[in-house]
Amino acid sequence: MSDIRLEVKDVSKSFGITRALKRVSFNINKGEIHALIGENGSGKSTLTNSLAGIYQKDDGLFILDGKEIHPHNQLEANNEGISIIVQELGTLDGLTVAENIFLGHEEEFVKCGIKNTKAMNRKANELLKKYGFERIKAGDMIENYNFEDRKLVEIVKATYFSPKIVVIDETTTALSREGREELYKQMKRIRSEGDTVIFISHDLPEVLSLSDSITVLRDGDYIDTIKSSDVDEDGLKKLMVGREVSGNYYRADYGEEISDEVVMSVKNVTVPGLISDVSFDLHKGEILGFGGLSESGMHEIGKACFGASFDREGSVTLADGTEIKDIPTAISHSIAYTSKDRDNESLVMNQSIRDNICLPSLDGLANKARLLSDKKLEDFANTYAKKMSTKMISVNQFVSELSGGNKQKVVLARWIGKDSDILLLDSPTRGIDVKVKQDIYQLMDSMRKAGKSIIMISEELMELIGMCDRIIIMKDGKISGELRRDKDMDENSLIAKMV
Repeated sequence: MSDIRLEVKDVSKSFGITRALKRVSFNINKGEIHALIGENGSGKSTLTNSLAGIYQKDDGLFILDGKEIHPHNQLEANNEGISIIVQELGTLDGLTVAENIFLGHEEEFVKCGIKNTKAMNRKANELLKKYGFERIKAGDMIENYNFEDRKLVEIVKATYFSPKIVVIDETTTALSREGREELYKQMKRIRSEGDTVIFISHDLPEVLSLSDSITVLRDGDYIDTIKSSDVDEDGLKKLMVGREVSGNYYRADYGEEISDEVVMSVKNVTVPGLISDVSFDLHKGEILGFGGLSESGMHEIGKACFGASFDREGSVTLADGTEIKDIPTAISHSIAYTSKDRDNESLVMNQSIRDNICLPSLDGLANKARLLSDKKLEDFANTYAKKMSTKMISVNQFVSELSGGNKQKVVLARWIGKDSDILLLDSPTRGIDVKVKQDIYQLMDSMRKAGKSIIMISEELMELIGMCDRIIIMKDGKISGELRRDKDMDENSLIAKMV
């Protein structure tokens, strides 16, 4: 009996003139966690979205357990035994938690044309309890929950019916430490039951520790499949990029004095139910990190400082005395903000790359008559899209057509182009490949040296340790501790203040 679960044979896919996949072929076995890695735009998500029925491949075959499959949508893929947890939100507003979990499979709860909502909620609550997510209630509307909780619902939705293959596309970047541990537990369970996980991640230590085999794609081409035990991080980087990745990854300096000049003072900021009585100062030329566990409140810090929090109390004051109470005031006073939920809060998805990059800089790009030149807008967008190595057809391409990592590059290009003095970056490297992540860290370091001030909110403890002058740890909506940059600091130093 063959150990092969899935055969990928000569699969091709194009979007307009962009060839996203070029006759890709490899095999994936039963009972394994098979990682799929590559730089942004390498074709990872295109391949798995085609397998899961979200896209339709142009050519080639998917052969599952010896049978050729042609899913035209996610429901057909589910019926073949394939499910996917997508990189961005995969739940639908306007439906309850239970309705999202059983979307496409409601027939189990329908008799004589009438849906038994009570039975559906009961089954969903049983599943949520089994997964350890009891705080999420089946009957609640899904939009009542934050980005991470909605990803936890997606884990239940994608795995409860024991599919043969579960695709996990960059999901760990959206989860806190507890959420990741739960996802890892489910991945190992699926493997132990003889089924298969296809795991997409830019976190190479995570890939090496969890996966059995690794397939590398580059610019739509198949590069190699290797055993995880036969390679290290540097070897993976070389396969992904096509050359050695050298130079400093994180900052190399220690012991530098932080300026006494305060550029933003946050006093007694409270957002009911999220953060309570938070106070801190941000200094000129400082990278100030915020870390914490799920529900710690750290992701609300950026919104609160940008004037984007609903029902905020307390004050956010700049050095000149300006109080930041709303987004227009923040932007006009050289403050930038990138949200963790980029599709819904950082990008206008049905607009072009050009329009997204230029949006906060329109006042500066207009001439004296307040008119905008198409050429000037295009040149501006091209400059900063290329600075971020954005893979695109042109800046006139819709941002919705980009891979997740390239969308993130557009978000960052927008604010680099604006040349803001204060940057509030929530999960800035989420879904970004290793080479561009290095570029972003070096860019942050150069901004710091130029006197820019940065708040970086991240679940990635090593990037907080590697990049920040100070790290504030949040717990239960309050500040639980603060650490100064130190070469002897490790993840346990941060975790001790989180729990």
